[in-house]
Amino acid sequence: MRIGSTMRAALAGLAALGGGMASAQAPAPQGAAPLPGTYAPGRRMLGYEDPYAGKKRVLLVADLHTGNQNAHDAVSHAMATLERITRAAGIVLYIRTDTEWVTKDEVWGTGDYAKGGRRQAKGRNLKDFDAIVFYTNGDLDLTDRQKADLLSFVHDDGKGFVGIHTATATASKWPEYGEMIGGYFDNHPWGISDAKIIVERPDAPEMKLYLKSPIVKDEHYQMLAPYDRAKVDVLARIDTSSVDMTSPNVHRTDKDFPVAWIKSYGTGRVFYSGLGHSDASWDDPRQQNMFLEAIKWAAHVTDYPVRPHPLPVK
Repeated sequence: MRIGSTMRAALAGLAALGGGMASAQAPAPQGAAPLPGTYAPGRRMLGYEDPYAGKKRVLLVADLHTGNQNAHDAVSHAMATLERITRAAGIVLYIRTDTEWVTKDEVWGTGDYAKGGRRQAKGRNLKDFDAIVFYTNGDLDLTDRQKADLLSFVHDDGKGFVGIHTATATASKWPEYGEMIGGYFDNHPWGISDAKIIVERPDAPEMKLYLKSPIVKDEHYQMLAPYDRAKVDVLARIDTSSVDMTSPNVHRTDKDFPVAWIKSYGTGRVFYSGLGHSDASWDDPRQQNMFLEAIKWAAHVTDYPVRPHPLPVK
C-alpha cells in the first residue's frame, strides 16, 4: 500500500511527538538534578522529602474512649498547646486519638489504601518515634502484642514515656503499665482547688517556674501503689498545710502527695505529672514549661539524673 504525502506528514508528526514524550519521561542526564515526580534513592518521591529529617519525633496518644467521656474536655486544648510548644522547640509531635500506632508491627490504611489494594499507604509505628506521650483514660484497646511493644519501646529500646493527668487512671488492670509509669490514680480529694507546690528538685528544668510561683489551681491527685519513693524521683509534691487534710477522701496518712516525678524503666525514661485537668492549666506558662521540658528529657534532648529519695522531713 502506498502512503500519500499527507499521511507521511502525519506519521512524522506523531513520531516527533512520541520522541518528545519519551525524552520528557527519560531520566535526567548524569550529574543533572532529578526531575520532580521521580523517586529518589530510598524510594521517596522527589518533592515529598521528609520535612522532619533530623528532628526528634514524639507520638501523643490522646484516647479517652474507654474512660470518662466528659470530665476532660481540656484534652483538645492540651493537644493544640503541646503541638505548638514542641514545634517551637524543634520537636515534631504526631497526634493520635487512637492507639493504632502503639505497635512495632507494620500499620496499613484501610479501603483503597489497604496493603495490596489499589493504592498502598503504610502508616507509622513506635519505631518512628523517640518518645510517647499518654493523655489517656480507662483500659485502652491494646492487644497483648501492643502492650509488650509499648513496654519494650521504653524498657529495652531506651525511649521515653510522658504521662499526663489521667495517664495514671489508665490501664488499671495491666500491672506492668503501673510499674512503668510509677503509680495509679486513687482520687482527687480536694476537687479542683488551689494548692501550694513544694519543689523537691529545684535544679530540675521542669520545675523552675514553680519556685517563685508555687500556688497551683488544678485537680490534684492522690496516688496508689505501685507508687513508691524508692522507685521514683519526686520533683514536687503538695504542701499539705495548703489543703484540707480532714477531707474524707484523703486516704494517705504519710502526707505524700506527689505532683510530678521522673523514673527509670529499664533503659528508658519516664515522666509523670497529675497536673493538666483544665483549659486554664494549659494556658499556664509554668505547666507548658514543665511538659515541654519533660518531653525534651524523655526524648533525650536534655539530660537530668534520676535520684529516688525519701519524703523530706521538716
